[in-house]
Amino acid sequence: MNSQINDQEIKDMVRQKYSEIALQDKETNQSSCCGSGCCSTEVYNIMSDDYSTLNGYQPEADLGLGCGLPTEFARIKKGDTVIDLGSGAGNDCFVARAETGAEGKVIGIDFTPAMIDKARTNAEKLGFNNVEFRQGDIEKMPITANVADVIVSNCVLNLVPDKKAVFREIFRVLKPGGHFSISDVVLIGELPDRLRHDAEMYAGCVAGAIQKNDYVGHIHEQGFVNVVIQKEKAIHIPDDILVNYLNEVELKRYKQGDTGIFSITVYAEKPEACCAPGCC
Repeated sequence: MNSQINDQEIKDMVRQKYSEIALQDKETNQSSCCGSGCCSTEVYNIMSDDYSTLNGYQPEADLGLGCGLPTEFARIKKGDTVIDLGSGAGNDCFVARAETGAEGKVIGIDFTPAMIDKARTNAEKLGFNNVEFRQGDIEKMPITANVADVIVSNCVLNLVPDKKAVFREIFRVLKPGGHFSISDVVLIGELPDRLRHDAEMYAGCVAGAIQKNDYVGHIHEQGFVNVVIQKEKAIHIPDDILVNYLNEVELKRYKQGDTGIFSITVYAEKPEACCAPGCC
């Protein structure tokens, strides 16, 4: 992203891109970076995690956009209230519903109207009356405080300009003793400027990623405890995408350098006896 693009312009761009993605099939989305349209002859291994073996999986809701399997690690129990941030067509919500059961509740939040429409259509077809989808910004969730037992999210926070605000909201919305499991993209080292400042790469879940240590630091700053990296894997950007941004010398330097792009799934808990601002 260049310095002239502000946070609202970033959000508008992401909303437009993901409105287009809502109309695409899984195969199209998997052949690009988070469905952003960066065509490649290779499939990003950021998309390689397979939901199809998970209980509750619904193919119609799987747009192939994730970078992990947060619901697999989320320790959801029967009767839990679960919130999915950036719920898309409902993929993680329906997997979470299989875990929490008919006695639980699942709420998906997405700021793209086309995704909300698609998710609600999927839920109606499945006859689920305890899964709902709300349009809203995860930096300011349309949820009251202290309602969620579990929060999940899959490759979404990297699209949000103010990641601190999201973790602050997660803390507010979780019950004391509640927890989250979030899959996301992080960096070790610096991306080349032309990658870091590109709108397509932002919508593609790469340019908006922050340093791994900063990401984990934001979690600690909000007062979460028992922070654990549950899974980590390297992401390799195919050469046919990189050549759109880097010349031959820059490409060689990038590939020989220390910069790493990673998908992580991170777990953390809101303390049982919570005295932090906004806790109770």
